[in-house]
Amino acid sequence: MNDTNSASLVQSIVQWALDKKAEDLQVLDLSGVLDVTDYFVIATGFSEIQVRAICDAITDHSREEGFDFISVEGRDAGRWALIDYVDVVVHIMLPEERDRYCLDRLWGDAGLSEYSDTGEARVVRETVIADEDPENGGEV
Repeated sequence: MNDTNSASLVQSIVQWALDKKAEDLQVLDLSGVLDVTDYFVIATGFSEIQVRAICDAITDHSREEGFDFISVEGRDAGRWALIDYVDVVVHIMLPEERDRYCLDRLWGDAGLSEYSDTGEARVVRETVIADEDPENGGEV
């Protein structure tokens, strides 16, 4: 998947999750930070049923739009569902799982955008590339 397709998929996933009333939507831009994927989309569902509904909406819509995912994990348990599109990985979590794992802090070098319930994005931080450390004169 190229950068344009990945960004388009991310925007679609955000909207599909919002359509199922997901909250606390965040997108981590991991390009340049992690070699295995470019984006994490993180969303909160407030019950196991809602986590499954958000997961199902995303997978159903992505199939209809021609976006192929390689796996879905945790959907049946409904506590933390993961959808892997290779370049985009979606995490749909109950609040207690999200608080426990703190993915947005774990990947603190990644760019972070937060989305309102209307789908408006707000950039919280930019990606920090390891060899561009501003406190070290651009060197690591």
